[in-house]
Amino acid sequence: MDDEQNIPTPSPIEVIKDNSNYLRGTINESLADPLTGGMQPIDQVLIKFHGTYQQQDRDLDEERKHQKLEPLYSFLIRVRVPAGVTTPEQWLAMDSLSEEYGDKTLKLTTRQAFQFHGVLKRNLKKTIQEINKSLLDTIAACGDVNRNVMCSANPFESPIHAEVADDGRKISAYLTPQTNAYHEIWLDGKLVEGGEKEEEPLYGKLYLPRKFKTAIAIPPRNDSDVLSNDLGFIAIVDGEKLIGYNLTVGGGMAYTFGNKETYPRVADVVGYLSKDKIVNVSEAVLVFQRDHGNRSERKNARLKYTVDRLGLDFFKAELKRTHGVILEPNREYKFDSMGDKYGWIQSTDGLWHYTVFVEGGKLVDKNGYLAKTAIREIAQIHKGTFILTGNQNVVIAQVSATQKPLIEKILKKFKIINASAISLLRQNSIACAALPYCGLAFAEAERYLPTLIDKLDKILEVNDLLQTPISIRMTGCPNGCGRPFLAEIGFVGRAPGIYNLYLGASFTGERLNKLYVEMVNEDQIIEILSPILQHYAQSRTKDEHFGDFVIRKGYVKATTAGKYFHA
Repeated sequence: MDDEQNIPTPSPIEVIKDNSNYLRGTINESLADPLTGGMQPIDQVLIKFHGTYQQQDRDLDEERKHQKLEPLYSFLIRVRVPAGVTTPEQWLAMDSLSEEYGDKTLKLTTRQAFQFHGVLKRNLKKTIQEINKSLLDTIAACGDVNRNVMCSANPFESPIHAEVADDGRKISAYLTPQTNAYHEIWLDGKLVEGGEKEEEPLYGKLYLPRKFKTAIAIPPRNDSDVLSNDLGFIAIVDGEKLIGYNLTVGGGMAYTFGNKETYPRVADVVGYLSKDKIVNVSEAVLVFQRDHGNRSERKNARLKYTVDRLGLDFFKAELKRTHGVILEPNREYKFDSMGDKYGWIQSTDGLWHYTVFVEGGKLVDKNGYLAKTAIREIAQIHKGTFILTGNQNVVIAQVSATQKPLIEKILKKFKIINASAISLLRQNSIACAALPYCGLAFAEAERYLPTLIDKLDKILEVNDLLQTPISIRMTGCPNGCGRPFLAEIGFVGRAPGIYNLYLGASFTGERLNKLYVEMVNEDQIIEILSPILQHYAQSRTKDEHFGDFVIRKGYVKATTAGKYFHA
């Protein structure tokens, strides 16, 4: 009896999952309801597992309230792109859908996925069907499951990059939910190749306690922000051979304002495994979180809290008990950046690859800058692939020597920004979507960060820092979709036009930043950062990054672990 009394009460979301009949709920009924543009509250939870969120245009809230109308509900749709690789045909399909059913923008996310905004309920099913026709899908793009698996950006850069991308796709396929609900609801029960079974042998009825993110990085670049993920793998290379991976666990960016029991966390590097064990180890870590994660309090439900609560010794013992996993000592590796390689590079097979800078990941034709049209024209002639990067950019990949001048002509025609012509601060920037659609956002991010960088660039220019790499990231709330706590300069929205300013992360994504000042507006941001950047220009040591400098000079203390983020 005492044991029963000590069983924590499951959170309301756990109850919804338990009663959902493997994620079906009443989604079909909500879709058919003509009286509202939204879904029933329970179905708003369940559709996330199918790759979509209900949102509303917050720019129009007051006007619609005055007219006694419900909010203008619409839906975000996220498209899974394992390892970020798409064909020109898939690119054109996504572009077309964004024009026909979305808000005419194509968002490239920080997890190498496509994202549509502004899709109305009456178009939701049709859009998801069209996505599936392109041989992409949306299942598990959101929800308490393993999300889109990230990899170092260009799998065609070398044979090792190709192997890593293949491992990423294997993990993605193995950890995909197997409920038949997705095909029943969105595809009218018509199974496509690789369709799911009517059971969940890995997840069970309750799926995971919280979202679960996986990434793979290839040193020296950490362009997947591997340590921000629940589960990560750092490729270990011996000569020209990929021999295995260091396993990382317990990363995550979100926290809740005012709740010091929540915090962002950089993953622990816990041991080495040979390449052939990567899928088994992935399952073992997911099962550990499934069985031991907090199902009572969602704010403390991510793997990072499970690891801190139970400890790494218990974690390793469970991996051995459930899956026979015995990790070897970590192998040496070194990261030197989190950013992308812009412009043209040539891979070992002689093909060319061009990385296009996409500010804030938002591809849109606006103010005479026709970036979306440019990539569309390239897709119409391109014989290779496109790769979405974890830094919200796109690589025009596998370009032959014959096609290279044709693509260069289109880039020149549309005056696509040459990244070398912009500051390294802007090149190393990330912004989440935030307003107007995200219901969690307190402030702007994607629509505002470019303007703020314009003003910061003037400070950098005066101090001869325009070509000094500094990472900057902005999000509209502390949920951390743009990974702001791994930026040397991080901004997190508190209210319209008001942000918390964080300083001191490492340039390589291996150390969190620290809160420097709360609740500042643009004028205060400029006033605060101007003397610090000037001090950096005058007093930095050779090759010293800005995040390391502000710690050395005492502006902030180093955050040595997630649980010390608030210290």
